[in-house]
Amino acid sequence: MSSWASYPSLEGATVLVTGGASGIGASLVRHFGAQGSRVGLIDLQEDAGAALVEELRGRGQEARFAAVDLRDITALRAAIDEIVGALGPVGVLVNNAADDTRHAFAEVTPEYFDDRIATNLRHQFFAAQAVAPGMVAAGGGAIVNMGSITWLLGQSDLPVYTTSKAAVTGMTRALARELGPKGIRVNAVLPGAIMTERQIRLWKTPEYEAQVMSGQCLQRFLEPDEVARLVLFLASDDGSGCTGQDYLIDGGWA
Repeated sequence: MSSWASYPSLEGATVLVTGGASGIGASLVRHFGAQGSRVGLIDLQEDAGAALVEELRGRGQEARFAAVDLRDITALRAAIDEIVGALGPVGVLVNNAADDTRHAFAEVTPEYFDDRIATNLRHQFFAAQAVAPGMVAAGGGAIVNMGSITWLLGQSDLPVYTTSKAAVTGMTRALARELGPKGIRVNAVLPGAIMTERQIRLWKTPEYEAQVMSGQCLQRFLEPDEVARLVLFLASDDGSGCTGQDYLIDGGWA
């Protein structure tokens, strides 16, 4: 990671990453740690989250992990309070946590619909609500919401996930307008086919590869680190003029 850009404004900043124990989230945690940020991560995966914190601490980086089901907003708020108490007020929030489990339109029940919205959208709003007062007191901050290109493509094998990710764009623009006068920037990053361990294990088939390569301009899969580097820019003072926008990182697919 040392061969990539360094952002002085991130050194010493408290950064909160949801879904930070694996995949894109773990890459985000490592990249912010390498910038000298104090990193808090929230995730359900207790062993992976604890191991990642120990990895960062082994390199002399400050990190804190809270094992939380983000569908439980009371528990989410308590975890944020715990991280703030340990690392200081959050200056950067990355709403990364999500679950792209495939599901059939005809089989979606009201209960499943509500659960998918809670898993992929609702916690982003309430995490932003929880950290905003501290950002206002500090004179500003940055929020990056993780979206997806699925809704731009009209992907059909996970309709509630696609719906929730479309809503992330609407929420991002609303919060950018709401919080901008207080110095808080809010943007969304929309990844495409990013080769996390989960994606490789569950979805990377020859048929999927053919589908992606027929759509992308770049004829290769993208990696989690590429997403993390875009998020670093948006979170840093180098991205000070950027708010209320979607930033696609999809190899030119959508």
